[in-house]
Amino acid sequence: MKAVFMGTPDFAVPTLAALIENHEVVGVVTLQALIDHHEVLAVVTQPDKQRGRGKKMQFPPVKEKAVEYDIPVYQPQRARDEEFIEELKNLNPDVIVVVAYGQILPESILNIPKYGCINVHGSLLPKYRGAAPIQWAVLDGEEKTGITTMYMEKGLDTGDMIDKAEVVLDKKETAGSLHDKLMVLGADLLLETLKKLEDGTAVREKQNDEESCYAKMLSKDMGQIDFTKSAREIECLIRGMNPWPSAYTSLDGKTMKVWEADVLDAQSKEEPGTIVEVNKKEIIVATGSNDLALHEIQLAGKKRMQVQAFLLGYQVEAGTKLGE
Repeated sequence: MKAVFMGTPDFAVPTLAALIENHEVVGVVTLQALIDHHEVLAVVTQPDKQRGRGKKMQFPPVKEKAVEYDIPVYQPQRARDEEFIEELKNLNPDVIVVVAYGQILPESILNIPKYGCINVHGSLLPKYRGAAPIQWAVLDGEEKTGITTMYMEKGLDTGDMIDKAEVVLDKKETAGSLHDKLMVLGADLLLETLKKLEDGTAVREKQNDEESCYAKMLSKDMGQIDFTKSAREIECLIRGMNPWPSAYTSLDGKTMKVWEADVLDAQSKEEPGTIVEVNKKEIIVATGSNDLALHEIQLAGKKRMQVQAFLLGYQVEAGTKLGE
């Protein structure tokens, strides 16, 4: 199957690698043979961006992988550009695989490949359509999530579903750890889907729009901890915002990120946000429901550290109010 791959972040890289190395799943076709026969015709990704203090131009992760395998790379500013669309048509792919590409594709692209445009999405659709399905599964305290492959259409993540694979969230699952699990799972599921497309066994299951919800993009201000919420909600926020944009509050007027915490059975009577106890291993804070034990924190300009280590060099007293 001749494929064009469209994607940008780290999440897309394993899927691209699987497409290059393991197409048809079996080891009949070697990597070199795949490249020689143009199994992956091209990679489409976002333009290079300036990053870091030196504003040095950096490749998107998917481009780095494509360059490693000498696969042609296209980086249009807009996927709707007529010149780019014509180039895609000239490639004549059997399928276009899309993983977190970052732009909405016009119907003029969706209609190009024989088998359609196939999206690998980081949730069990129709739940968590949108840009941040992995983070919102953690933020909402879901017990399970997964990957869905689907036929793309002009709506946002609304196309007919093909395959699903589930994963159970660990008690301490963060958005980062879930991301790493799902990007591997997504690569494996894509290979199954492509095989079904080729042999004509792929199904089309319509999504139930009434069961859908939207996973909007995260912003830094969403990480601010509101201690009037329950300890359970806050603990989910801490994990769902890890590694980015991170959950935070303030201590003595300094921004303090919170990386790990536990919900306690106890419910103190102090005002939410008040530190009710400081011991060798944790800082216990009152919330809207149940107390919250902080275990790993990071004061502005300092390294992440366990509370036990933090307290060796910083005095924190019960009665202090966080967030002020």
